[in-house]
Amino acid sequence: MPRIYLYDIAHGRSGDKGDTSNVCVFARRSEFYDIIKREVTPTRLKEYFGDMVKGDIIRYDVETLLGMNFVMHHALGGGATMSLRLDSLGKSMGSAVMRMKIDVSDEELETIQKLGARLMPFEDPYEEARV
Repeated sequence: MPRIYLYDIAHGRSGDKGDTSNVCVFARRSEFYDIIKREVTPTRLKEYFGDMVKGDIIRYDVETLLGMNFVMHHALGGGATMSLRLDSLGKSMGSAVMRMKIDVSDEELETIQKLGARLMPFEDPYEEARV
């Protein structure tokens, strides 16, 4: 099964308040929204971030904007004044989410490419399947 970066079909914004980070993910085209909704779940994000996010992750769907907002609790090492992280704010978490790889079917990959989405340079969506 091919795997692509979320960035290939989505863009996002992120921020923080205290020890809570929020990441908004928006489909680049309406045809990509269902793929994102299926692949980018609170469970998958929890696995992706591992010990970095210690609390719950809640997803709020905003279908009219082809997006979703993920609120990640206890995700910033206590917040800006408590954390030892170099970037203790949630701004970088959006970029990290965009680097998450998601599964797509052969048909979805074909549609993604037909609609003009470009995969990350030098990225082979079938590479991991061949290993």
